[in-house]
Amino acid sequence: MPKLSEACRHVRSKNAGPFWITVDISFGDKASYDRYVDSEALQAQSIAALYGVDPLLVKRFPVADLLVLKISYPRQRPQGGAEERDMHGGQQYVRLLDVDV
Repeated sequence: MPKLSEACRHVRSKNAGPFWITVDISFGDKASYDRYVDSEALQAQSIAALYGVDPLLVKRFPVADLLVLKISYPRQRPQGGAEERDMHGGQQYVRLLDVDV
């Protein structure tokens, strides 16, 4: 079973406002997108377990025309707070790279 980093072309994360993070998963071709977009590892329950959030708050946005899956989830701490460790959300994607899809 491949890791997400092997199955997709690019993964990035970023702020989606001060209370949310969005992860963009880009696939290199339609066949890869079709094969992995609905993987169990990329469902709300799995993402919630990985990031320690409520699965009912995880949002998935498959964008077939762009071969992208966008996943948004609430930040554990608001952006810019005293305990924030990733102000721009740019490091949050790393946990996904070794996930089996």
